[in-house]
Amino acid sequence: MRQVLFLCSGNYYRSRFAEELFNHLAEARNVPWRADSCGLKVDEGSGNNVGPLSRWAQAGLAERGLQARGAQRMPRQVTDADLAAAAVVVAVKESEHRPLLQKRHPAWEARVRFWGVHDLDCAQPPEALADLERLVRMLLSELTAWPG
Repeated sequence: MRQVLFLCSGNYYRSRFAEELFNHLAEARNVPWRADSCGLKVDEGSGNNVGPLSRWAQAGLAERGLQARGAQRMPRQVTDADLAAAAVVVAVKESEHRPLLQKRHPAWEARVRFWGVHDLDCAQPPEALADLERLVRMLLSELTAWPG
């Protein structure tokens, strides 16, 4: 089973939504890929991370008829081992996450795909989650065509 790793800052909202959505869609399509997610600065703490999974991510999944399977997992800080285990790594917002990768994991920057999905400071959850859904579906379609 190949792995996709979604990265965001706190591993509380965007990357967790992407992970959960990807896994539900991949399973429904019988695609041999699995997603995980981590944060690039969970260890710095954030006033926005108040538990295991954001209410916006949970609500966005529920609106799509899905339930978060990993809702109780607390946010995790990414490690080099996490990056090495993934066949595909996606950071959900380039302007926010490229500098963190350059600072903390510079050897991995060239392997990471960057999206442009805004956090709560720039976009309301319905907009950000719709963007993530569109991108996750595109990625899953691409990965479905990958050879063995």
